[in-house]
Amino acid sequence: MSTAPARFACVATPPGPFTVVVTAGADGEDVVLASGWTDDVSDLLPVVHRSLRPTWVERAETLPVLDVVAAFTAGDVAAIDAVPVRQRSGPFLTDAWEVLRTVPAGQPDTYAEFAARCGRPSAVRAAAGACARNAAALFVPCHRVLATGGGLGGFRWGTPVKRWLLDHEAEHAPVAA
Repeated sequence: MSTAPARFACVATPPGPFTVVVTAGADGEDVVLASGWTDDVSDLLPVVHRSLRPTWVERAETLPVLDVVAAFTAGDVAAIDAVPVRQRSGPFLTDAWEVLRTVPAGQPDTYAEFAARCGRPSAVRAAAGACARNAAALFVPCHRVLATGGGLGGFRWGTPVKRWLLDHEAEHAPVAA
């Protein structure tokens, strides 16, 4: 466990309350450890890798990253792209989470396409597992991966939230050239 304290804050979003847990990065900038559609920080802490899990968290009235969430919900779907995130696992999951950040808003992948994007086209279940184990929802956009055949597939925060995110991104994503 990390001895560094973390801070958390919650904000209202169209699909429900959104909470983010951050810690200080090497440069002092906030880094997201976990986030999701809940108003209870205790829902988020168990998904943080044990080596990164803070020993305590302090409520903050606001955090700079919540301005990014507000920009996203207002239609700037690229606002989340540069938010620093810290997750840890084995090599495949760590790489897969980075690859998730390259799936364009408004252009979701299937789990099979995502596995191929990760360089392991036969690892569809592992790709789905990377989405399921993602602690930094929204900032690592696992919601942009769908079941083969176009179904929503699963989402830790519920398929109505996933549907809202996909519809919102489809409406506001820049048109691909």
